[in-house]
Amino acid sequence: QVQLVESGGGLVQTGGSLTLSCAASGSINSIDAMGWYRQAPGKQRELVATMTSAASRNYADSVKGRFTISRDNAKHTVSLQMSSLKPEDTAVYYCHAAGVRSSNGGYIYGFWGQGTQVTVSS
Repeated sequence: QVQLVESGGGLVQTGGSLTLSCAASGSINSIDAMGWYRQAPGKQRELVATMTSAASRNYADSVKGRFTISRDNAKHTVSLQMSSLKPEDTAVYYCHAAGVRSSNGGYIYGFWGQGTQVTVSS
């Protein structure tokens, strides 16, 4: 069974930094893309950043220049370094994996982690 486990959320002041980490576990052969989405109260879930196995990165305009995504393909991990945090970055952050090929030949289009809370105080 494949799982995504996130860590690193918490409370930080405006202008501060946090790093989120996510690790995929299970019998995984490869993952096409890993990334982060977030959902603030009363709002829809939105893309924050994604990164393909070929190191192509995509960022939401609202986080460009402040957040950096990185991943380790061999370890099936993805991280999100967040700096210059703003109160509007407050949300539950979800790790996502797309195009997961398992060691037994299975394929999962996409699945989510359980989410980690990031709160930025003003």
